[in-house]
Amino acid sequence: MSKHFFIAGPCVIENEKITLYTAEKLKEIAEKFKIEIIFKSSFDKANRTSIDSFRGPGIEKGLEILRKVKESFGFQLITDIHIPSQAKIAAEIVDIIQIPAFLCRQTDMIVEAAKTGKIVNIKKGQFMAPWDMRHATQKAKKTADCEVWLTERGVSFGYNNLVVDFRSLRIMKKFADKVIYDVTHSMQMPSASSVSGGTKEYAKWLAFAAASVGVDGLFLEVHPDPSKALSDAAVMLSLEEFEEIIPTILNHWEITDSYEKNS
Repeated sequence: MSKHFFIAGPCVIENEKITLYTAEKLKEIAEKFKIEIIFKSSFDKANRTSIDSFRGPGIEKGLEILRKVKESFGFQLITDIHIPSQAKIAAEIVDIIQIPAFLCRQTDMIVEAAKTGKIVNIKKGQFMAPWDMRHATQKAKKTADCEVWLTERGVSFGYNNLVVDFRSLRIMKKFADKVIYDVTHSMQMPSASSVSGGTKEYAKWLAFAAASVGVDGLFLEVHPDPSKALSDAAVMLSLEEFEEIIPTILNHWEITDSYEKNS
C-alpha cells in the first residue's frame, strides 16, 4: 500500500458497462499521475433516503462485476456490507471491507469483517466523536490480526447538514492504521428531500485541506456523468473534475510529509 492513496469509483454499481468504463478511465489516471487508486462501488445501498431509490444489483451480480474490474484493471477493491453474513461472501472478491457510517457501532458487523482477515474500513458515524472510534477499532483488532482504517465523513450539524472537524483526522491517526477523508459524503445534505443534496463546489477545497492535515487517503466518488448518476448525483465528481484536482492534492501531501519528517 502506498503512503497516500485515493479511493474512487461510482457510488453504486449501476450496470457493468458504466462500472468497467469508469474503472478503465481511473486506471489511465492512476498511470498518468503514478498514484494508487482503490476502486470503490457498492453492490447495494441499503440506507437510501427513499424506498423508491435505486439500490444496486445485489451482492451476487455486484461482486461479479467487481471481479471483472479486478481482473481487467488490477485494482484493489473496496465495497460496503450491510449485514454480518455478507462479510465472508464479499471477502472472496474484495480486498477491503467497508462498514457504513450508520453501522459503525454494530459489533457483529465489525467482528465478521475482521474474521475475514481483510482490511476493515470503518466509516465514522455522523453521530460519533473521533475519540469514540477507538472502541470500534478495538472490536476488530481484538477479533483478528487485521488492519483497520477509519474514515471521516462529517458530523450532523442541525438538520440536513454535515460539518467536518479536521482535528478528527489527527486524533484518529493515534489508533487507526490508516485515516481516510471522505470528501464526497461530507458534502452531503442528507435527506433534505426524497433525494440527498450536497455542495460539490467545495470538494476540491476540502480535499486540499485534508491532504494538508496529513490524511492517508482520500475518498472521492466519481462517475462519467454525475448528473445522470443513480446515487449521490449532487456530490459525485466527474472523471475530469477528479483528474483536475490530483496535482494540487499531491503537492499538499508532499509539503505535509516534509513537515512531519522534519518536525
